[in-house]
Amino acid sequence: MKNILTRILIFSVILVSFESCTNDNLTPLYGTETNQPGKVVITGYSALNDSIQININGKLLTIGKEKKSAFTKKIETEYQFVYYGDKNETFEVTNKVTKQIVHTYNFTAQKPIDTLSFFAKENIWIEHVSALKPGVLTKTGNCGYKFIFPTQNLYSKSGYEGTIDGILRKINGQTIGVVENINKDKFSSFIEFPFSSPPTVLMELVKHGTTESYIPGQKVVVILTMTNNKSKLIVLDEKQDTNGVFSGVDGTLNLVDYFVFK
Repeated sequence: MKNILTRILIFSVILVSFESCTNDNLTPLYGTETNQPGKVVITGYSALNDSIQININGKLLTIGKEKKSAFTKKIETEYQFVYYGDKNETFEVTNKVTKQIVHTYNFTAQKPIDTLSFFAKENIWIEHVSALKPGVLTKTGNCGYKFIFPTQNLYSKSGYEGTIDGILRKINGQTIGVVENINKDKFSSFIEFPFSSPPTVLMELVKHGTTESYIPGQKVVVILTMTNNKSKLIVLDEKQDTNGVFSGVDGTLNLVDYFVFK
């Protein structure tokens, strides 16, 4: 009888001790991290001489039944996956031939549906392209422009790092207007004006707020072509001659020719 009472007492002590442990005191064996689906919408255009590849956490992105893993020109796809806790998804855009990393992006579960959009060319990388918007024309018969200058000083080595203004003139010398704050990182203010013939416009590049060339002692003029009722996103690009010397600025690259903007 004594043994039975002793066993009951021991069991009661164990039971009381176990019940006194609340959930707050217990350490979960497998952790409490949550998993959730993620998606990255990829929209890009590569005008690079070599094809590019997109490496995601060490694995090449492939598209279509043919499992294409190297891309040129237009790239459109969606990549779906699962975020495990707070682990990032790392996207590396690489040159297939040289294996050089062109650009790296990190995506997190804080924004489970995200976008990777870009335009790539030699010495040019413009990101967040899908968020860009051409200027809205206020009148029929107008044309409009925004500018970005990612290769500013690449060959000219001007030493000027500030923003640039563009003084626009007709061939006869008549001033059309001034577009302000052209820089490497984002598009300038919007300028619009009536279309006229001949459609050629000459834009002189000067230091912001002045009429002084951004390259000391050298006048820089970009040749533009107006298009009636069209708004353009122009990427300015410094050029060099066969000797590697600065030879001028090209203004023919228009992102509207490569993407559909909403």
